[in-house]
Amino acid sequence: MILEGDVSVKAALLGKKRRVNKVYLDVRRKDRNAGFILRTCAEAGVETMRISREEIDRMASGRTHGGLIADADARLYDDLSMCTGTDVPFVVFLEGVEDPFNLGYIMRTLYSAGCSGLILKRRNWENAEPVIVRSSAGASEYLTTVLSDDPVSDLQSLKQKGLRCYAAMRKDAVPYYEEDYAGPMILMIGGEMRGLSSSVLALSDRNIYIPYMNDFRNALNAAGAASALAFEVVRQRMYRGE
Repeated sequence: MILEGDVSVKAALLGKKRRVNKVYLDVRRKDRNAGFILRTCAEAGVETMRISREEIDRMASGRTHGGLIADADARLYDDLSMCTGTDVPFVVFLEGVEDPFNLGYIMRTLYSAGCSGLILKRRNWENAEPVIVRSSAGASEYLTTVLSDDPVSDLQSLKQKGLRCYAAMRKDAVPYYEEDYAGPMILMIGGEMRGLSSSVLALSDRNIYIPYMNDFRNALNAAGAASALAFEVVRQRMYRGE
């Protein structure tokens, strides 16, 4: 696949979640970022080639690549055990989000919020990966991400290790800021079309919801909900006791 732009290419090189086969750089680029990428490629043994901007345009799908693209393999995904490698795991299970732009936005938020692992139901994301990398500003290349064949079993396994499970679901729920997220936890978020499946909801220790300031009845989209909920976790963990 072709990854486009400085952010995507740099993330692929530094994240080490995929093999980068070759990097193509506009022959006229002499800036610091280009120099860094060339040095990184040299250190990693990745072949580089300086070619014309017109040649890069023909290889790329868009025109916002900035004169830098990379030929790369599909991403390598992670084992479930890697989600609990931190002192206080903050794991997110995301269900029903299929748009690669939205998934990228969510991954950008979760990585920024210190999420220790994202679990997705297995599907073939390969054709969408260039969009995901770009819309996540490269965060998808760093965030521990698991493609699960059996999400319910994997979530049960995490709960057995002491992770408390919170479902973003309005029924029988409390406002999200009333819960305590200081301990090991799983945050489960569903897409706006179907939400979380019943088998997943059955695992919830507490349903939480985001109160609105008016009578608006349509839920936030998954990206908006993920931002609010993830950064409440950040707020509590950073400022507890102040």
